[in-house]
Amino acid sequence: MGLLDSLLGRTDASSGGGGTALVGILGGLLTQCGGLQGLANKFSQTGQGNAFSSWVGLGENQPISGNQIQNVLGSEQVKALAAKMGVDPTQASQFLAEYLPKVVDKLTPEGKVDPTADHQQGLASLLPALLQSVGGKPSGGGSAPA
Repeated sequence: MGLLDSLLGRTDASSGGGGTALVGILGGLLTQCGGLQGLANKFSQTGQGNAFSSWVGLGENQPISGNQIQNVLGSEQVKALAAKMGVDPTQASQFLAEYLPKVVDKLTPEGKVDPTADHQQGLASLLPALLQSVGGKPSGGGSAPA
């Protein structure tokens, strides 16, 4: 989990809360793409719709590579995210390949995209559980739900 620790450390220094910055970065990505539905469309248009659907659905999440993430989002968007994260674009792609499936999965607990859901609030509430699920601890001393 070194990259996530590194990202949280970098964003902690600049924003006072790594989790908050990470939510901002992921939330910004969702906003730029038009929410989960827009992100789903991007994945479908680049031949990765089945992977995205697996993350939304209730079954096993299909893996995706950093290169596939770069193809879906485009190199300019990956570069912009990398700059916000303070890492190079390859690391940003790898980070998204690892965590985007988990984030989409957690934002769609019913197994479908809810266009009326507040994804910013959803991201903020799922971050402690996500960090705990990958072996980390929520930053800021907050307690994660059991």
